[in-house]
Amino acid sequence: MRPTFGNTSVRRPAVAGLFYPEDPAALRAAVSGFLGQAPAIDLPSTPKALIVPHAGYVYSGPVAAAAYACLRPLREQVKRIVLIGPSHRVYLRGAAVPASEAFATPLGDITIDAGLQRVLLARGDVLRSDEPHDLEHCLEVQLPFLQMLFADFTLLPIVVGAAQAGYVSALLEDVWGDESTLILASSDLSHYRTYEAAQDIDAATNAAILRYEATLSHDQACGATAINGLLQLAREKQLDVTEIARCNSGDTAGDRRRVVGYGAYALHPRPGCARPGAN
Repeated sequence: MRPTFGNTSVRRPAVAGLFYPEDPAALRAAVSGFLGQAPAIDLPSTPKALIVPHAGYVYSGPVAAAAYACLRPLREQVKRIVLIGPSHRVYLRGAAVPASEAFATPLGDITIDAGLQRVLLARGDVLRSDEPHDLEHCLEVQLPFLQMLFADFTLLPIVVGAAQAGYVSALLEDVWGDESTLILASSDLSHYRTYEAAQDIDAATNAAILRYEATLSHDQACGATAINGLLQLAREKQLDVTEIARCNSGDTAGDRRRVVGYGAYALHPRPGCARPGAN
């Protein structure tokens, strides 16, 4: 049975102790360490959205941290975070938001943004269900980074299954918000190729992302559906896309005979364009 605290249902961590430390002090130390080692990236404008990887921290933590480090100046500005990624364990058509009222990590509970959730549910084509979220790791692994970075925020978690880029773009448009809303798309790149093959595939995927090509396949990125929708909307809103970091598990903690690729990107307004959310 799903645990409850008062009248609030809470989605408990599924991969604490597996993808990242379960002990709160160890988790804080790990996230702080990754953020402290992240390179300084000089972006021309404040990020509105990020694409970030979602593997175990020993594998993709440095790449994710490089993107998250760009958000440090937004600590007091960001109040709502829309987090979208692929449904790995449950077959799903379209998208699902949770029925839970909070998501928990070893660092504490994060309140689900009921207002943004109602916006999507009012569309009539978004499912409200905990099942696609309960065991899903792609959103969960982002949460400790967010808890360490931001003073106070609400969360809208979205998992997507079989869907077109236009559908995802429309969902994100509905919850795009102003500069206090941050959009995050969770995805790894190529899976289980040799080191050299992964480098070639991920280089091509990287080039496609930088060209706003909203036609990525799931062989290129497990979160291709979320990325494609975000890229389509970014092009419409005239956001620039900047590569932040890229590597694969053979560069961090994995066997080079069979690797997974990771990439991080920032999407930010072009100089001279309107602020995100102004249109």
